[in-house]
Amino acid sequence: MSTHRLTMEELAARVARDIPTGAYVNLGIGQPTKVADHLPAEREVVLHTENGMLGMGPTATGDLVDPDLTNAGKVPVTELPGAAYFHHADSFAMMRGGHIDVCVLGAYQVSERGDLANWHTGRAGDIPAVGGAMDLAVGAKQVYVMMTLLNKSGESKLVPSCTYPLTGLGCVNRVYTDVGIFETGPDGVRVLETFIGIDELRGLLPVALR
Repeated sequence: MSTHRLTMEELAARVARDIPTGAYVNLGIGQPTKVADHLPAEREVVLHTENGMLGMGPTATGDLVDPDLTNAGKVPVTELPGAAYFHHADSFAMMRGGHIDVCVLGAYQVSERGDLANWHTGRAGDIPAVGGAMDLAVGAKQVYVMMTLLNKSGESKLVPSCTYPLTGLGCVNRVYTDVGIFETGPDGVRVLETFIGIDELRGLLPVALR
């Protein structure tokens, strides 16, 4: 067992380990896009980006940067052999039609039942960002959340009930954080893996653990 909190790069690598071979995967804007950089080249995983691409590769750097080739977060990316491009509406039809096996999203809050809040904090002045998260939350076969456990105020983002505006109800299957990995659902939160001591972990969480 690791005894330190994971960096976002380490967490992205940990999420990448759990992406099954042959899966069609959407990586949400922000930290989840880092997962693309940690998928082994020999493992066949097809990355989908909601701005209209299948077969996205790792982040582009140096001479590989093409300003016309970006992910949904406008980050320059590469393309893999066999990559395909299509209309934005077709991309959303893939998401809504149940054709995405796994999506990895960020979150402001996840409830112990798997409710997701990731588009708005509800605070005046904050800029809402719906994007495709609502479509993915209900359309993807598996929803993974990648986030730090605590927010900037030191409060847990894994909570008994979400207090921020909801993205989806009971949609999150697994939560990857810098201190541990959790399964959420009707029976509450189950610890799959911890990167710190279990007593320390319990002290950070306002929810009961299985």
